[in-house]
Amino acid sequence: MGHTASDIDALVREEKRLTAVESHSEAWAEGLSAGIEPDIIAEAALETAFCEMLRANGETAALALLDRMREKVIAGAFEPDQVRH
Repeated sequence: MGHTASDIDALVREEKRLTAVESHSEAWAEGLSAGIEPDIIAEAALETAFCEMLRANGETAALALLDRMREKVIAGAFEPDQVRH
C-alpha cells in the first residue's frame, strides 16, 4: 500500500517536529546546567519563537500560534502525562 503525498508530508513534518523537540530539549538542559532558572529559559524561548514567527510569517500567524498554544494549555496538553516527544 502506497503513501499519498499528504501522508509523506505529514511524516516529514513529524520528523522535523521531533528533531526540533530534541534540539530544544538539549538547549533547555544546557541552560539548566548553566544555572538559568526554567522560567527565564521558557520566556527566552517564547520570545525567540514569536520574533521568528513575526519575521517569517507576520503578525496574524504569530497570533494564531499564540491562540493554539493557549488552547493546548487550557486543554491540559502540556501536563506531564500528556506531553508527546
